[in-house]
Amino acid sequence: MPTDWVVLLPPIVAIGLALWTRQVFLSLVVGLWVGTTILAGGNVVQGLIGMADVVVAVFAEPSNTKIVLFSLLVGGLIALVQVSGGVAAFVRFVQTAGLAKTRRGVELLAWVTGLLVFVESSITSLIVGTLSRPFFDGLKLPREKLAYYCDATSAPVCMAIPLNGWGAFVLGLLITQGYDSNAVSTLFSALLYNFFCLFAIVFALGLALTGWGFGPMRAAERRAATTGQLIRPGSSPMIADEVTGLEPVKPDLGRVYDFLVPILVMIGMIFVSLSVTGNGNLMDGSGSTAVLWAVGTAIFVAMLVYMLPRQGQPLLMPDKSTNFVIKGASGLVGVVGLLVLAFALGEVSRSLEMGPYVVSILGEDIWVWWLPALVFAIGCVVSFTLGSSWTTFAILIPLALPLAEGLDISVPLMLGAVLSGGVYGDHASPLSDTSIISSMASACDHVDHVNTQLPYSALVAGISFCAFLVAGLLV
Repeated sequence: MPTDWVVLLPPIVAIGLALWTRQVFLSLVVGLWVGTTILAGGNVVQGLIGMADVVVAVFAEPSNTKIVLFSLLVGGLIALVQVSGGVAAFVRFVQTAGLAKTRRGVELLAWVTGLLVFVESSITSLIVGTLSRPFFDGLKLPREKLAYYCDATSAPVCMAIPLNGWGAFVLGLLITQGYDSNAVSTLFSALLYNFFCLFAIVFALGLALTGWGFGPMRAAERRAATTGQLIRPGSSPMIADEVTGLEPVKPDLGRVYDFLVPILVMIGMIFVSLSVTGNGNLMDGSGSTAVLWAVGTAIFVAMLVYMLPRQGQPLLMPDKSTNFVIKGASGLVGVVGLLVLAFALGEVSRSLEMGPYVVSILGEDIWVWWLPALVFAIGCVVSFTLGSSWTTFAILIPLALPLAEGLDISVPLMLGAVLSGGVYGDHASPLSDTSIISSMASACDHVDHVNTQLPYSALVAGISFCAFLVAGLLV
């Protein structure tokens, strides 16, 4: 097993190549091959063989398989609510009420929706994208901007309001560190120092209120406003046109509840599923199981609603609904392929023990007041290269909290640094499943989403780093 900088190559190659070539699938395959070749001792042929094994092994982890199935079913749900006419009816209702007639109103709608749906990051991205995309398109706001709101209000909100699987996972890690009696109080005390999540949410609100922007995102906004091109010419949206472009089968029969009922059922089923899988405790429930049950139930309820007679005839019979679900799922095959490759690359990076290697660079000769900021920075690097908040939490919490206790640093402050660093990668990394689903939910090219969002997330990370420096001096 290599123990030097070589272990960093797989994610660096994948991320760098994706940002350079915009060929995200090819980049992930190359990065994965580099990783399996390193694991095979440099034998490129064995590395190729190992690639197939690693990809197949992704489905050995139940949570991965559930996320894959969830992603397919999401396409089916999007197709159903579109052909029902429910989305179009909801858009007309909101416009008539004067709630989303301006840029500010539309962007605030996306932000508020993300803030309210804090039970699971993937569901947040899906609902924000599905609800807001017609309004963004109508006002010629770029899909990249919508993808940003999907992403900025998913993982950051879930970790800022941890009454969900995110909070349960962190509580479990705290308990294993000996915080049995005060795990909850430690976690909630750390929320005050969860600077990246708090700043990311406030920053997104500021953008919605002011319309301010810079860098590639501003260029995308100018493109959409001047040419009407919602996506970059030549780009490849993460959801097929045959799904986003579906027209209502009976436009005059579509109603607002055709859209709202499935969405509300899905949100409600998240709480039910978390309670069932957690034996009555929401925070002990399985997030991956909850999202799968929720979207499956939403599709089933939608099919029942569309069977009900209106003006003497049903909107959709089950056979037609099933066909649209299959068609919608087929439009997300690309998303599923990307998720599988990202999961496989993350597993290879963990096998190479990349996270512990990055942490080992810390060294011993360092000022104590720097440590929270340094832990945050290391968390950013680990989570960005792995594309996983939870893996970063699992790596850093057992290292950072004993260090805080031994050096008399505030434990909540150090935990806040770990949580902030972990969420940064889930928000910004092209390998993150949340980022991938945000691209899908907004019908945006994935690399374009990453490129336009990265300057914003980097700015928030820089401000957070400074905040941890100040907190290290004062707390």
